[in-house]
Amino acid sequence: MEPISPTDSLEFPAGPSGVTLSGALFIPDRPVGLVAFAHGSGSSRFSPRNQAVARFLNQGGLATLLFDLLTAQEQEADQYTHRFRFDIALLTERLVGAIDWLGGHPATSGLAIGLFGASTGAAAALRAAAERPAAVAAVVSRGGRPDLAEDRLAAVRAPTLLIVGGEDAPVIELNRQAAQRLGAVHRLEIIPGASHLFEEPGTLDRVAELARAWFLRHLHR
Repeated sequence: MEPISPTDSLEFPAGPSGVTLSGALFIPDRPVGLVAFAHGSGSSRFSPRNQAVARFLNQGGLATLLFDLLTAQEQEADQYTHRFRFDIALLTERLVGAIDWLGGHPATSGLAIGLFGASTGAAAALRAAAERPAAVAAVVSRGGRPDLAEDRLAAVRAPTLLIVGGEDAPVIELNRQAAQRLGAVHRLEIIPGASHLFEEPGTLDRVAELARAWFLRHLHR
C-alpha cells in the first residue's frame, strides 16, 4: 500500500506554551490507527531510521506523524549546548501537545494513537502515555531510555513493547529494570547482533516488523 499524504509538511501548536512545531503527516487509505514518532537525542523528523520504520507502518495501513520535538532555533542551539535533548519534561510536553492536536484534527481524530520512541524519545513517549492514558493505545520503544521516565512507569496503561539490540548491554539492563516497573502489559524484545542504532543488516527491518505487529494488534478498532 502506497501512503498518501494530505500535506508533505505542516506546522501545528504543541504544549501550553503555544510553540509551533514542524512535521509530516502521512495517512494511507483507510488507516487502522496512527503512530506519532518521538525521535532520540540530537535527531529530528528527518531521521532515516524513523522514516524507514514509518514507511513500513504506512504499508501496513497505519498513519504516521513524524515531527520535530524542538523548534529550529532550539535545534540549532542544542547542537552546541545539548541543552534540550535530555530535557525529558520539555520533550514530553511537546509530545503531549502533538497527541492533543491529533485528537482534534479532522483527519485523525477518530484514530487510535500509538507512540514510537527512540532513545530519549522513548522516555518522552512513556511519560506522555502516562499523561494521556485515554488517548495513547500503545507504545513501542527502540533502543530506548525508559529509565528516564522511571517515576511515571507505573502510571503507563498503554501496552508497551521494548526493543533493544543484543549488543547494547547497558541499555538492555536499563530496559529490564524499567519493564519491572511498568504498570501496563509489556514485552521486552532483544534483537541478536544489533547495536544501539540498529545499523547492522536486517536489524532495523526486524524492529519495523515487531513495531508494526504490536501497533496493528493494539490500535486496530
